[in-house]
Amino acid sequence: MRITSTSCICPVLVCLCFVQRCYGAAHHNSIKVTRNQTKHIEGETEVHHRPKRGWVWNQFFVLEEHMGPDPQYVGKLHSNSDKGDGSVKYILTGEGAGTIFIIDDTTGDIHSTKSLDREQKTHYVLHAQAIDRWTNKPLEPESEFIIKVQDINDNAPKFTDGPYIVTVPEMSDMGTSVLQVTATDADDPTYGNSARVVYSILQGQPYFSVDPKTGVIRTALHNMDREAREHYSVVIQAKDMAGQVGGLSGSTTVNITLSDVNDNPPRFPQKHYQLYVPESAQVGSAVGKIKANDADTGTNAEMKYTIINGDGIGVFSISTDKETREGILSLKKPLNYEKKKSYTLNIEGANTHLDFRFSHLGPFKDVTMLKIIVGDVDEPPLFSMPSYVMDVHENEKIGTVVGTVAAQDPDSANSLVRYFIDYSSEDDRYFNIDANTGTIKTAKVLDREETPWYNITVAASEKDNPSLLSHVVVGIRVLDVNDNPPELAKEYDIVVCENSKPGQVIHTISATDKDDFANGPRFHFFLDEGLALNPNFTLKDNEDNTASILTRRRRFSRTIQDVYYLPIMISDGGIPSLSSSSTLTIRVCACERDGRVRTCHAEAFLSSAGLSTGALIAILLCVLILLAIVVLFITLRRSKKEPLIISEEDVRENVVTYDDEGGGEEDTEAFDITALRNPSAAEELKYRRDVRPEVMLTPRHQPSSTLESIDVQEFIKQRLAEADLDPSVPPYDSLQTYAYEGHRSEAGSISSLDSATTHSDQDYNYLGDWGPEFKKLAELYGELESERTS
Repeated sequence: MRITSTSCICPVLVCLCFVQRCYGAAHHNSIKVTRNQTKHIEGETEVHHRPKRGWVWNQFFVLEEHMGPDPQYVGKLHSNSDKGDGSVKYILTGEGAGTIFIIDDTTGDIHSTKSLDREQKTHYVLHAQAIDRWTNKPLEPESEFIIKVQDINDNAPKFTDGPYIVTVPEMSDMGTSVLQVTATDADDPTYGNSARVVYSILQGQPYFSVDPKTGVIRTALHNMDREAREHYSVVIQAKDMAGQVGGLSGSTTVNITLSDVNDNPPRFPQKHYQLYVPESAQVGSAVGKIKANDADTGTNAEMKYTIINGDGIGVFSISTDKETREGILSLKKPLNYEKKKSYTLNIEGANTHLDFRFSHLGPFKDVTMLKIIVGDVDEPPLFSMPSYVMDVHENEKIGTVVGTVAAQDPDSANSLVRYFIDYSSEDDRYFNIDANTGTIKTAKVLDREETPWYNITVAASEKDNPSLLSHVVVGIRVLDVNDNPPELAKEYDIVVCENSKPGQVIHTISATDKDDFANGPRFHFFLDEGLALNPNFTLKDNEDNTASILTRRRRFSRTIQDVYYLPIMISDGGIPSLSSSSTLTIRVCACERDGRVRTCHAEAFLSSAGLSTGALIAILLCVLILLAIVVLFITLRRSKKEPLIISEEDVRENVVTYDDEGGGEEDTEAFDITALRNPSAAEELKYRRDVRPEVMLTPRHQPSSTLESIDVQEFIKQRLAEADLDPSVPPYDSLQTYAYEGHRSEAGSISSLDSATTHSDQDYNYLGDWGPEFKKLAELYGELESERTS
């Protein structure tokens, strides 16, 4: 089979197509079919070989972008078995077979029906086969071949990254690299010059140039100045076919900006400035601005302003505003037109970031002179002090002088000044001020314990111009006077144990005083000298603003007396000294041997029984229920109806039974049994048993001769008169019996009624050491001992 190609359509490729066709016809563009052959080689006999493949194939070429009216001829398939009688049928399969490429199954001619684009697909892989048209048997084995799309220059170069934005420092040397641009061409770089690109500059000369081969853009002038021109627009062209005529081209824009360098020193527009500042300007406020111009930008234009000399260097200061690059002039000290009317300052402005490559253009600083004119202003009065502190004693009369403030008009006119207090509310008016003299006086009586310090604001204004005001703060301290007596520091709960010993400290108390320290401590504690000597307790001043309560006797008994009251006196250290009286309540409690309180008064039963709150509530509820049942029962009995008429014959015997055996020892609580004692014994000291004694009574003493000589009848009358006139008798009738048994025996009475007055030397304290089993016995004997001593 032979293959020929007639794809010489473009005149430019005529020679190429001719060479290709001749070369293909002579060598490769044929497909042959060989049979079993015998080859004779020298020295060898005829050898039989296996049948070889009949297709010998080389690739076809088809030109892209074919625009002709007829299909483009690609090539021809031919088999040696084809005798020209039409019995051989050619079949084409593979990429584009039947759609892009069609074949004449009789002649084997291949045509392209569509315009192809090499940039989309560079080649197609197909398969050729020759079969017998009548039997469909293959005459040749199937073989693969390639149709390659031939490139033409149909794509212009493109800058995929454009347009470009780039910066280059100003004042750069000529030839400084700015940017490298790259253009791409979609044509085949391996075939011809279709993809060979060269660069040229269309716009931007003479400032910039471009390398034709690499596309590197460089500066073309020395020392380009940003302050003269900052932005440049450069157009770069890329052309294929190595720049020859007929090549395609593309272009892009490169926007180049010159970045700033510090090549311009700052300069003040003027060498002399003048500024007006009123004398009323506040210290710390800005009074003016000054600026030096710098053609540079950013950090290259930053500068610092400094006052280098002048007579106002201590009165004014200057700072730099970083955003506006201005010098802000501020006032350091107050101005006074009457003392100095003008100042002179020399101000320097210098760059803070220097570039030593351009130091020859310097110096990068400049100096100007500023004259400041002080303006005269009508100023408010000026107080002699920035603040005042005054003292006044508490409880002084209304109108007492506290102190005086003074203000003066600072202007040359020296106008008269008026004073007044700037009240914040009506409740603050504790003081008044004389409008002409500035003397402050009290308007109310002051109490240091209520308010120890007052802060008022005094205002001063000129008589001719009341709108100009100045203010000053006046602090008034209220001094203390000893007008508060000392008091107990708190309510004390004092406990004394039944087994206390004489001289034992049972509590320590302290006092407080509302007055100042000078009129308060030191405190003095003592008992009231107007009262009789207390036999139970005494008071000891510890001389450290505390006092101790001490016992004066051995043992106390809750059953006889469970509460004692001790009046005390407290005085302070003020001049004159103040004192107060207080009464301490002392409870008698049962204690352990180590002093821990066990029970006190009514708590004894509850604590010994160990009843909880819930148990007590349950007991109370049971008692209430029983009382309700009793009341209901009584009510029902009384509601029974009695017969209206009682028969005279119904005589019932009413038997009244008296079975009262007396109350025993408890019956002695109903009246004072000591009244039955003999007259001499009745005169001894005794306490009332129907009321609780507050203080110990002083017994009445009479001579023994009078008691012995008095008549019994007169004695009874005397006692009856005393009972009728005594205001402390109970509010109920009391039967008092008086009996006279004669004079006492020299041996003394042996009656049990008088046994309480006898004293025993026996000490039962050792019973407390016998353990818990003998605790009750120790308590009983301890109570007996207490009764004897009382």
